[in-house]
Amino acid sequence: MNSRDTILQRLRERSGGKLHRPDCDFSVLERPSSSVAERVEQFQRTIESVHGEVHRCTPESWVAQLAGILSSRGARNLLIPAAHQIGHALRDSGQDDLPELLIYDEPVVSWQAHLFNNVDASITSTRGGIAETGSLILWPTPDEPRLMSLVPPIHVAVLKASELYTTFHEAMRVQNWMSGMPTNALLISGPSKTADIEQTLAYGVHGPKELIVLVIE
Repeated sequence: MNSRDTILQRLRERSGGKLHRPDCDFSVLERPSSSVAERVEQFQRTIESVHGEVHRCTPESWVAQLAGILSSRGARNLLIPAAHQIGHALRDSGQDDLPELLIYDEPVVSWQAHLFNNVDASITSTRGGIAETGSLILWPTPDEPRLMSLVPPIHVAVLKASELYTTFHEAMRVQNWMSGMPTNALLISGPSKTADIEQTLAYGVHGPKELIVLVIE
């Protein structure tokens, strides 16, 4: 009898000859409902704990606040979507202190070197956020490919406060993810980070060095 059989035999003897599998509860742990303001507070607290940055804005003020944020960082340009309303709002804003606006309107192979070496910041929309984990939900599209959020040193994400969910499960349920999803979905919780080097957590190693979230209230 090998060691495994010996252990199992001892367990059988102690349990009267039968081994019983414990009942498993796979139900989702529900969280108590909270207000939008409470979810924004939790989201901000959680994402800032991992070096994310949150700025609360209004539909009228976010462009001006964005211009100030990018100016303080010396950003020379900002990559924007061509068709999304965020791109239209920036182009039509008349905000003269915005950096040069670059439109993502051609295949990446034709300007890959420029994207990886010369783009300072990008801005994308979000499909919502998760307050419990301080995460953003991004569904890349041809107008907002995932490289927009993965390559530039500064990633700015626009999040509507009304689209903040308490948990990941709530987001999937309310948005009916089971009816269809894109080829890839992104959950972003702070700037890039790794602990590969001597198990020491370092930020901004293999992706955006800064994650800036504009929460539209």
